Amino acid sequence: MARSVRDLMTPNPQGVEASASVSDAARIMKEQDVGPVPILEGGQLVGMLTDRDIAIRVVAEGRDPQSTTAGEIASRDLVTIDPQQDLDEALRLMAQHQVRRLPVVEEDGRLVGILAQADVATEHGDDRATGQVVEEISR
Repeated sequence: MARSVRDLMTPNPQGVEASASVSDAARIMKEQDVGPVPILEGGQLVGMLTDRDIAIRVVAEGRDPQSTTAGEIASRDLVTIDPQQDLDEALRLMAQHQVRRLPVVEEDGRLVGILAQADVATEHGDDRATGQVVEEISR
């Protein structure tokens, strides 16, 4: 039986409201030891903020991380997956869209987890299969 996304996702990731400062989002990244932080508006996923977004859209542009909001610089063109989907679909989406993490959202847009490339690659068991997964996603 195929495993579902829900079986391997990291549940209940900590997010920040779009109105939070970039500094607040960076603190969460540090505390949680993560690169991406979900951006929420009223509990709905509206974007993802990465450490790279902060480096490129704030630091490199000389913007103030205290007054710049997470929502202003977050990536909003998201690829998401439903927790009931199987892992093969997650792999297909990751490879097609060249992403290493998929936000897992319910039909109502509520964020329930994050599925990382490493989670899916590990599930495939052998080193050869893991290498193929990573190669497809990283092309």
